[in-house]
Order: sequence, then structure tokens, then C-alpha cells
Amino acid sequence: MSDDSSSPASKGQSLWGGRFERKPAELMQAINVSIGFDKRLWAEDLAGSRAHAAMLAKQGIITPADEAAIQDGLNRIETEIAGGTFPFRDEYEDIHLNVEARLTELIGAAAGRLHTARSRNDQVALDFRLWTRAACDHAIGRIRALQRALLAKAEAHADALMPGFTHLQPAQPVTFGHHLMAYVEMFGRDAGRFADARARMNENPLGAAALAGSPFPIDRHATSAALGFDRPTANSLDSVSDRDFALEALAAATICATHLSRLAEEIVIWVTPQFGFIKLSDAFTTGSSIMPQKRNPDAAELTRAKTGRVLASLTNLIVVMKGLPLAYSKDMQEDKVPTFEAFDALDLALSAMAGMVADMEPDTARMAAAAGSGFSTATDLADWLVRELDMPFRGAHHVTGRAVKRAEELGLGLADLPLSELKAIEPGITEGVYQVLTPAASAASRTSYGGTAPIRVREQISIWKERLA
Repeated sequence: MSDDSSSPASKGQSLWGGRFERKPAELMQAINVSIGFDKRLWAEDLAGSRAHAAMLAKQGIITPADEAAIQDGLNRIETEIAGGTFPFRDEYEDIHLNVEARLTELIGAAAGRLHTARSRNDQVALDFRLWTRAACDHAIGRIRALQRALLAKAEAHADALMPGFTHLQPAQPVTFGHHLMAYVEMFGRDAGRFADARARMNENPLGAAALAGSPFPIDRHATSAALGFDRPTANSLDSVSDRDFALEALAAATICATHLSRLAEEIVIWVTPQFGFIKLSDAFTTGSSIMPQKRNPDAAELTRAKTGRVLASLTNLIVVMKGLPLAYSKDMQEDKVPTFEAFDALDLALSAMAGMVADMEPDTARMAAAAGSGFSTATDLADWLVRELDMPFRGAHHVTGRAVKRAEELGLGLADLPLSELKAIEPGITEGVYQVLTPAASAASRTSYGGTAPIRVREQISIWKERLA
């Protein structure tokens, strides 16, 4: 191992301490140190350092020998971190200084050349952007897995009847497959938002240095290509002060978590004995410590609750950023914890929901029986009056309302109301009206594009299967 007795790291000093005569107070150290959470960026930090060192050597800013030593040292550090033997130390504050200090211990003076034409400001902007980009990719993968689970369940129950609700009141019959496909659409938009955010964030801040750029003849396009970016960022001030990429990713995560929460809420409702629309196995339910009969949908409830954590993370970072002047301020150290926490919560919630969707078994008989409740085919009666008797819809609406009132008085469903009762309300009604008053006929008739008719549901399932193939 090389030795550099003049190195600050070799003397246990801060790597930025030349201007200072005394060490920071313990409280200052406590509030300043971030290695406890930003060590999560170690892979991104090493990737950025490798690309930067290669570029410096190619541009003749450092020698090939120094670059070879740096690359070897970074490889050894990666082995140590992966193996759990890397000495993370609070005195070096963050992942960047921890890596540089260890690199100095491993290779000596050559380590000091790595930071040429670079600042921790553009270094952390790079690392965090790389991490967030990967988090978006991972979230898209989890969403696709959930969509496939929804598609499989929807395909198996494309024609299973259930009540469709507005205001959580029975509205019109729909199919279970159609209901699940609504969430496929929602999560498809979520994946699109993450993809859009990824495309916007795919610019490389490395080379912006502290805030003004570098006087060295660096090649920012080379490091961009090496790190998979589309291009370098165009303004050095913006490069180090921008956290829009994290905010946009958190906004996408919050909307996705909201969709998860809506589905989780429906699962919680559907498994109640009062609804009894679905069953969840032991894999996604828990029992009670006092009531032996209980089967609690805890996975759904916890998924629902994760939305608060994700939304709080977005709010947290917006508040951090809202009053900051250009360029970098240490407030921005508070960007990582909420982002890490939000994506951890989202990852768990997406995985849990995919598992619950695959696990749940609908009680199709129970759902079908409920599909006709609350006079859910009343709109079909009104539509029949418009089609068959050429009645204005408002007039048909009035006639149907009277029919519903009479059925309610007699304790009957619309399909059970005698023809004589219907004719007493509107003499033009014929026996043919009963063909549209069953839930199955109602659902099958909704053949407009995007409708609940099983033929349309299967069309959408086929389209989505091709998209996700």
C-alpha cells in the first residue's frame, strides 16, 4: 500500500480542513454528518469517480499511471463495501469524503488528483441523480409486475358481474375484469410519469464543479456517455442547485401511492363480511390477539398507509427547496432521506399489492347477486325508452324514476316489476323491456369503446398484454 505522509487523511484530518485551525464542535459534527444515510450512494459515487478519472486521463489532466492507480483503488473499495469491511467513518462526513479518504489510504498521493475539476457539489448532484434514475427504473418494473397480476385476474373474470359504484352507492352493473382494468390504466399512467421524469433527469451535472464550471479542459460529453446520460447539463449553477429530478420522481411516486391506496381501500371493503366480494388467503391477512374469528387485511391497510409516508417525503423536499438561493446550500443535504424513504415505501407497497392481487379470489356469485341491487339497471330502462319509444331522455328519466319508486313500494327489483305496473306508468312499454333489465344484459350492452361489455374488456386485456410483453 502506498503512503503519503502529507495527506490530510493520513493524519486523521478533514479533507477540507486547510482553512480551519480547530475541529468542528461535536454538535456541529452531529448535524453536519450524513454518512449514516448517504452511504447508500456508494455505487453511484464509485461509478462517477471512475468516469471522471477516465476522462481526466484521456484529456491529459492526470497521468495514465495515476488513473490506473485510482481505478485500482476504487475497485478495491467496491470489494470492501460489497464485503462489509469498508471503514465508514463519521469524521469524513459523507460518502464522497469517506471514499476519498480510503482511496488515499490505499494508493497514496494519486488519490488527491481524483478531485481535480470536480466539487462535492456536482459530485452529490451526480450521485443522487444516478440513484433517482435507477429508482424510477425499478419502480417501473414493479408497476409492470402489478399490471401483469391485474391483467391475469381480469382475464380470468372478464365477464364476472359486480356492482359499479358512484358515491359508493350501486350505480350500474359492470364486470370484475373491467373494474380491475381501470387500475391497469392508472398504473400505466404511473409508469409513464416515471419514464417522463427519467427522460428529463437524464442529463449529467458532473463537470459543473462547485457552481461555475471548471478551467480545466474537461470533456463533459465523455462522462455523460460513460454514465448513460443523454447530454451534460447546460448551466453550471442550475446543475448543482437543481433537485427537480427528485421532486418530479417523488410526485410520480405520490400519485402512484395514491392509486395503490385506492385499490387497497377497495380490497379492505371487499373482504368485509358485509360485502364478501373477495377472499384473501393466510398469506396476506393476519389474526387478532383476542378475537379468534378475525381475518384482518393488514397488507392492504399498510399499503394504504404508505401513501402518507410518500406524500410527506414530497412535501418535505418541496419545503427544503422552496427558499434556496442559487447555487448549493447545505439544506440540500436533507434531500436524500425523504427520497430514500419514499421509494422504499413505494417498492414495498407495489410488491405487496401485486401479491394481494394474485392471491385474492373473487366470490363471483356474491358479486353477481349484488350487481342488480339498488335498481342498478334503471339507466337501462331509460335508454330502452329512448331507443324503442323515441322518448326524450329527460322524459325517459322521469318515467324510470316513477318505475323505481313503484318497485321500491312493492319491495321488488325492476326486473320483477309486473308489466301491468310498468304500463300504468308508461303505456308504450312492452314485454321486450325485460331483455335489458338484468345485470348481465346491462353489462353486455355497454359495447362502446372502453365500456364494460366483456368483449370490450377482453380487447383491452389483449392490448395491454401486447404492451407489457
